[in-house]
Amino acid sequence: MDGLGRLFNYVAEASGVHIPLDGARGVTFLCYEADGSQIVTLKESIDGASEQNLVVIDTIWHAPGIGGVWTKVTQTALATYDNADHASDCIAFYVDGAQLSDGFNCLELTTDEASGLGVRAIIHDLYAQRAPELLPSSVV
Repeated sequence: MDGLGRLFNYVAEASGVHIPLDGARGVTFLCYEADGSQIVTLKESIDGASEQNLVVIDTIWHAPGIGGVWTKVTQTALATYDNADHASDCIAFYVDGAQLSDGFNCLELTTDEASGLGVRAIIHDLYAQRAPELLPSSVV
């Protein structure tokens, strides 16, 4: 597991949880919904409290859910993204920790997908490299 703990940490069910960025440069969110119509909303918080929308989603990548070619989509920076392209079930986008407002340290992404299980988070460019069993909690 050379990557886990050295390059990245992973949150398998990331919808609605607060991901601290005190120990990493940023987060890539991967979102999947079988019909591709999910709407995602990004917020920032202070240790899970004082939530507010984070208006930084401007570059999104689309792909079929089973793999395939990624296609770039751009929009004016918003806190939400509406994936109206039903042909692309998977979306991905990156949020850099430097984009957080002063004093804020956590990210939260929510989806309108019924189960909320379609959101994954890869926390990467870890500041302190550790064995996987020594990684701090990836959620607040």
